[in-house]
Amino acid sequence: MEKYSFLNLVKHAARHHENWRPAWRSPTPREAYEVVIVGGGGHGLATAYYLAKEHGVTDVAVLEKGWLGGGNTGRNTTIVRSNYLRDEAAHLYEFALKLWENLSLELNFNVMFSPRGVLNLGHSLQEMRDIERRVNANQLNGIDGAVLTAAEVQAKVPLLNCSPKARYPVLGASWQPRGGVARHDAVAWGFARAADALGVDLLQHTEVTGIRIEKGAAVGVATSRGFIGAHKVGCVAAGHSGVLAALAGLRLPIESRPLQALVSEPLKPCLDTVVMSNAVHCYISQSDKGDLVIGAGADAYNGYGQRGSFHVVEQALQAVCELFPAFGRVRMNRQWAGIVDVCPDACPIIGKTPVDGLYFNCGWGTGGFKATPGSGYVFADTLANDRPHPLAAPFSLERFHTGALIDEHGAAGVAH
Repeated sequence: MEKYSFLNLVKHAARHHENWRPAWRSPTPREAYEVVIVGGGGHGLATAYYLAKEHGVTDVAVLEKGWLGGGNTGRNTTIVRSNYLRDEAAHLYEFALKLWENLSLELNFNVMFSPRGVLNLGHSLQEMRDIERRVNANQLNGIDGAVLTAAEVQAKVPLLNCSPKARYPVLGASWQPRGGVARHDAVAWGFARAADALGVDLLQHTEVTGIRIEKGAAVGVATSRGFIGAHKVGCVAAGHSGVLAALAGLRLPIESRPLQALVSEPLKPCLDTVVMSNAVHCYISQSDKGDLVIGAGADAYNGYGQRGSFHVVEQALQAVCELFPAFGRVRMNRQWAGIVDVCPDACPIIGKTPVDGLYFNCGWGTGGFKATPGSGYVFADTLANDRPHPLAAPFSLERFHTGALIDEHGAAGVAH
C-alpha cells in the first residue's frame, strides 16, 4: 500500500500543471450579452450562477479587471453568521446562512463551510444589554442564539482571558452555534465553475472603463478589451462601486476604506470557534491548517490602498494579546487590507438605479462575505425580473431619500 501511494504520488508530481483540465473556460468576449455583471468576486459569481440556474438566463458575462476572487473575496476573514439586529437585515443574512449550509452540495464543490459557532463578547453592562436585545430579536425571528455568562464563555474558550482583573473584562457574550467560517477562495472557485458549466462567460483581466448610456438607459460597457453591449448591467464591485457609479454619472452614499486583517504562523489546534469583540476591535478564528486569522478595524480615512496602516495593526494585536495572553509570542506571517464600502446605515444597497437597465449591489461593509450566496440569489432575482426581490426591497437606493434607513451599526462588525 505504501509503495503504491509513493508511486502514485510520483506519477502525479511528474505531470505539468499546464496539462490540467481548466476549472472554467477563458472565452473571447462577444459583442453583446443579455446581462453583463461587473465584478468577479463571490457576489458577482453567485449572481451569475443563480441567474443561470434559477431563471434560465445564461447569456451572461462576468467582467473582472483582475482574476476571479482576487478582490475582497480573497481579502476577508471568512466569518459567516446571521445574528443581525434589525428584521430586514436578519432575514437577509439568515437566508444566506441557510444557503451556506448546503452550498458544497449545491455547487458540487467543497467550500469548507465550518459551523463552529460565533461568540460576540460583551465587556460592559451596556454591551451586555445590547447583546441581550439582539439575541432576543434573533430568537423572535427564528434565528439561533443565546446569551452566555463569563463562566460559560470561559468553558467554551479556555485560552480566553476572562479574569475580572483583565483590562477588558469579559462579562458574557452572544453565541450563535450555526455561525462559523468558510474557505473564501473555494467559494469563488465553486461559483465560477458552476456558472461556467451553465454557459456563463467569465472574462478575467477585463477592466470596465465606462458605462454607455443612451436615452436614459444603460446599453453596455467600455472595457480594456473593447465595448461589450448589454440589455442589463449589474455592478457588484465592492469597494470600487463608487468609482463605477461615477462612470454612469451617479453618486452613491457610500465610503470606501481599507479594512485590516492578519494571519499568523500555523499552530496546533487551540481555538475551535470564532471570537469577536467590538469593544477592543478584533475578531479571531483558527483556520483548518492552523493559522490564526485576525480581523482588525477599518482605517479612519477613505482610500483604496490595500496595505492598511501600522497603528491599526498594532491596536489589533494589542487587543489579541489582552484577550489571549498565550498568543503573545506567536509570529504574524502577513498583513493586508481589503476595501470595504460602507453605507451610512451599515447596510447594503441592492437594486435598480435611476438609469434604466443599471443595477447596483454594494455597500456591504464588513458583511459581504457572509452574505455571498444570499446576495447573489436576491440580486439575480432582481436582475431577471426588473424588480426587487422581497428580501432585497428594504435595501433599495431610494431609502436614502425616504429616510427608511436600517441602522445596523451595533451588529454589523468592528469596522463600522
